[in-house]
Order: sequence, then structure tokens, then C-alpha cells
Amino acid sequence: MTTRLLGVSAALVDGALLPGDVEVDGDTVTRVGLPPATGGRIAAPGLLDLQVNGFAEVDVMAADVDGIARIGAALTDHGVTAWLPTLITAADTDTRRALGVLRTALDRGTPGAQPLGVHLEGPFLSPERLGTHPRAHRRDPDPVALDEWRALAPVVAVTLAPELPGALDVVAKLSADGVLVSLGHSDATAAQAHAGFDAGARTATHLFNAMSALRHRDPGLPGAALARPDVTVQIIVDGHHLADDVVRLVFAAARGRVVLVTDATEAAAREEGEYEIAGVPVEVRAGAVRNGAGVLAGSALTLDAAVRNVVALGIDLAEVLTAVTATPAALVGRPDLGRLAPGARADLVVLEDDLTVRETWLAGTPVGRTA
Repeated sequence: MTTRLLGVSAALVDGALLPGDVEVDGDTVTRVGLPPATGGRIAAPGLLDLQVNGFAEVDVMAADVDGIARIGAALTDHGVTAWLPTLITAADTDTRRALGVLRTALDRGTPGAQPLGVHLEGPFLSPERLGTHPRAHRRDPDPVALDEWRALAPVVAVTLAPELPGALDVVAKLSADGVLVSLGHSDATAAQAHAGFDAGARTATHLFNAMSALRHRDPGLPGAALARPDVTVQIIVDGHHLADDVVRLVFAAARGRVVLVTDATEAAAREEGEYEIAGVPVEVRAGAVRNGAGVLAGSALTLDAAVRNVVALGIDLAEVLTAVTATPAALVGRPDLGRLAPGARADLVVLEDDLTVRETWLAGTPVGRTA
């Protein structure tokens, strides 16, 4: 075993920034709170991104096994050590092919950030709130099709609209099976959203985006999600999906139950230009990803940039880092992830004092660096 210090002045430990350096022995964190190094660097658990449609010119729906590995490798440059490959609404043949690829990638193991399973974002979505999801492939909840897809790969999360016929039965079945159900792409009233949460849904997909609006007499899905202490809310903070004051409102209303996601497409970490998401042409201009109708279609965001964006809005750094580490890990039932403490696996990120990524560690080995 090789014992090393991270060279940091503080570390995120149990949701708080603990002054001092961190010691790693082999693949394990052994000590925290050691005499701090100079320079103001911070250590945190490796970041978790629960909504990745693509990254670095690779689209998850169209990728082969090598492409999935390239996404994992590229994500580590941005501090991410675990991620959830996300498949949007598509033709059944395309979904099945992508699930087969992801099954092979998961079985073989991939370098870089660890894929945690599959997130099916659709096709059981509201026709009124599709965003960039192809209308031709949207459908009402179909338990038989869902069982067939789940047999092809480990589906750990499903986004659906709770107001659709049969949706609540599907929510209850998935939840009983340990699958994370998220409400999204939905025109649900608050009552319909509460019914979905009561049936077992535990989170909301990219809150406010592609869902019913929050109004003072008709709070819709966003109001129901924010009001419930048992619901975690996921948000995209790229300067396009949400206004700054809405981000502040979410953190104030849902303290301790906010998760930052990117909803990244193959345009993430690349130059502006033309790309695709599950076969849908999109264009990146001024940092926003939009389809031909001008509708937001995922993002070009990286998770480390999301952290910097939220901190710039005045949110406490420890709270923001928790929203990309321990909170998403708990949401997907992986308490072994998102931790930095003696005895934990050394999946870590070292941040400069300006919160850019200096290096990412997987199992005690530096694998990603942008500085």
C-alpha cells in the first residue's frame, strides 16, 4: 500500500467542510483533519451525475461499448466518478439496442467514472410536456414493454408523468422493486403529483422544466415536490434552464434535498455547433442546447461548472457539494458513494480554490485532471 496526502486545506466530511488535509492509503481514505496544506484546495467525494444523455461527442443512445467508456473517461476530467446513463424517448428498436450496449458495458466494467445502471427518461411522458422527446415514440405506461426493457439492462431510474393512465400502478411496482421513480415531463396538477409521490416516486426530474407551472393557486408538480420533505428535487443550473432567483428559491425551500444534474448531451465539454441527442438534431449557441424548434434539449453543462454556478449565486459551498455527492448517492441507494471519511473508498475530487478541478481520484489513483 502507498500512503499519500491530497495536499488540501479542507475536505467535505459528513456535509461540512472540515479543515485539514486527507490521507489515502491504497484505495481507501484513512485519515481526515490532518494539518492543512497551503493553497486553499478542497477535497470532496467524487461527484455523481444522475442524468447524462451524452458527453464529449458521444450520445448514449447511439454509443457502442467503447463510446460508453469514452464518456466515463471524459467525465473524470470534471470531477465525476459515477454517472447514470440516460435514454430519452426513442423507437423501441433503438432503446433495445442501447440497453444491450449498456448491459455489456456494465458487465465488462469501464475505465473512468462508473455507470450506475440506466435511467429511462420516457417514453411514458405527457404529450403536453415533451420538450425535445419525439412525439412519435411517446406512449402511455406499458408494463409489458417496461418489463422487457428492464430484462435487457439494469434500469435503476425511470422518469414518467403520474397523470397518465396506469401510471400510478407502474410507480408502485417500480418502487417496490427498488427502482427510483422520478416525476417529470408532466402536466400534473398538484393533486396528481402528490398521488405519484404517495405511490412511491421520490424525486422530480429537472424541476420546473418540461412540467406544469408553479402558480399561487395551482402549484402543479413543482409546488408539490418542493412542499414535501420526502421528495428530492433535481435541477439544471446552466444559466438557461432556471433563473437565478429560482435556483435560490429551490435551495431555500428544499434544503438538504436538492440534487444538481447536467442533463448533458454529446455537446458537453465541446465547442458550440451542431450535435444530436438520440437522433434529434440540436445546436449549441451561447451555451444553450436547442432543437430545431428552439426548445431546450438537454445541456452542454458539466457538473463542476454547475457547482461553480450555484456557489456564485451565494449558496453555501458545503451545501452545494453535498448536492452532487451524498444526496444523489442516497437517492439511488448507493451509500457507498458520495462519502469522504476514514474507511471510505478513495473516489475523490480535488478542487482548486476557484472550484476548478485539479484532479480526480478513482480507488486511490489519480485519473482525471484539468489543471
